[in-house]
Amino acid sequence: MKTGKKLLDEMPENYRNNNITSTSAIDMLMKFGDVESAERIFRSMKTKNIITYNATIKGYVGNEMFEKALDLF
Repeated sequence: MKTGKKLLDEMPENYRNNNITSTSAIDMLMKFGDVESAERIFRSMKTKNIITYNATIKGYVGNEMFEKALDLF
């Protein structure tokens, strides 16, 4: 978890706006239970695709936040 967060903190700005990188970050953070950080990245994304939504919904389900998953669906 520390390594993942450190990588996110040190990531260049141009990678932060990349859907693939951001979706991977959401997936990683959700798996570690850091839902707030994952939501922050999700909200900051300018364009979201079905893969991004899927990673976020799956993360909510994995963290037993079923109502949030349904709301996003």
